[in-house]
Amino acid sequence: MTGKLDELPLYVEASGTGESVLLAHGFGGSARNFRPQLRALRGRYRTIVYDARGHARSGAPGAAEDYSPDCFVSDLGRVLDQAGARRAVVGGLSMGAGVALRFALAHPGRVQGLVLASFPPSARAGAGLAARAAAFARALDEEGPLAAGEGFVWGEGSGLSPRDAELVRQGFLEHPPHALAHILRELIAVQPAVEDLAPQLAKLDRPALILAGETDAPSVASGRALAAALPRARLVVIPDAGHVVNLQRPEAFNAALLGFLAEEVRFG
Repeated sequence: MTGKLDELPLYVEASGTGESVLLAHGFGGSARNFRPQLRALRGRYRTIVYDARGHARSGAPGAAEDYSPDCFVSDLGRVLDQAGARRAVVGGLSMGAGVALRFALAHPGRVQGLVLASFPPSARAGAGLAARAAAFARALDEEGPLAAGEGFVWGEGSGLSPRDAELVRQGFLEHPPHALAHILRELIAVQPAVEDLAPQLAKLDRPALILAGETDAPSVASGRALAAALPRARLVVIPDAGHVVNLQRPEAFNAALLGFLAEEVRFG
């Protein structure tokens, strides 16, 4: 990254006291998506959340190369620095989980544990995540965020309730469309398969909590692969939940998270 990009403004919130836990949101989300977790962790841990580049209140550069995986990994380190955390439990949801794992592989000394929720499938998996990402990006470019979002995020077939669909819609529309299109092409469409990362993951000696919603089949499959590849991982599949598992079943999600932090992570 250039010096200019290192100065890209990132919106960061740090709340509470104690050991640090960082949570990175998914594609089209924001720091606001972790409000239930902020409430649950308050008084026990210092929780760090932020808006990823191209989202909400953070900067959104114009060039495609400014949305590479390395840029997002570097940003996560900058967020920890900005929050004054030398080390932390690092995690996220979906896109954020993918970035958190990349960060842990690049900077294991800064990671005390991992929380990987709704881990994204490989770009070559299933019906073709790369092709879907490309189509979504093209719709953003040609049709705009409202039509693209209706077609790919909250519309018919999304599985979202009317209330959840409206909340997702409101959040999605606050992001710059050009940034979302770049993220789909430069980050989402190059997500590596867990199997390809297996030799590196086998050396990542950190406790890991992997969470997936029961009805989110791709994330359950990715979660099982991660649990097999990471030496100290535990998979929790949460019933009656889909992809946005931390919002759909916050009580179950928070119970698993708090148990993991208390029982499996050695801080210090």
